[in-house]
Amino acid sequence: MTAPLTPPHQPPQNDDAWQAPAPPPYGGYEKPDPDPDGDSKRDLLDAGVTVLVMTVLGVVMGLLWLWLAPKVPLVSNGEAVFLKDTEGEEAIGADGTFVLLGVAFGAVTAATAVWLRRRGGVALVIALAVGALLGSLLAWGVGVWFGPTQDVAQHAQQVGEGVTFDAYLKLQAWGSLLAWPLSAMVVHLGLTALFGPRDPEPEWEDGGV
Repeated sequence: MTAPLTPPHQPPQNDDAWQAPAPPPYGGYEKPDPDPDGDSKRDLLDAGVTVLVMTVLGVVMGLLWLWLAPKVPLVSNGEAVFLKDTEGEEAIGADGTFVLLGVAFGAVTAATAVWLRRRGGVALVIALAVGALLGSLLAWGVGVWFGPTQDVAQHAQQVGEGVTFDAYLKLQAWGSLLAWPLSAMVVHLGLTALFGPRDPEPEWEDGGV
């Protein structure tokens, strides 16, 4: 009995079919392909809208400051103008009112920005600071412009001797203008830390056979 001259038929081996699949890049998970150009344009658009809206809100803050700030009473004796109440704290109260309004406006605008744009970004943070500062300057200007005249001597002549009238609205401390920007920055930072988006955890996959 002799062995066959030809070996039994064997299917061709395909080494490529049994190779382990290559592990995906970035440590085991697929990294999305971002669109930096689209995101940058959107960030700039949101920043521009934020600056515009906050600047317009400065008009509202200025009118509220004019309405809520305590009035400083003056009186004239026909020759000079004096404070009617020399121990009054109305002038300091005007600064305090402006600061409180700035803190409130900063908290509201920052919370609204986080709610509408949770992803945030450097452009939005800069827009909040710039818009708040412009809004504060506009609020100060509105309060002074629509308040009593700054020409105290002429005002005293118009009302007459011994008649009490209000002094023009002004800020004693220039630092009050920073209340809105600082409040917006602090509130935005806190809300972003608490409710901002988190980076996804990498999902590791088994790269073996």
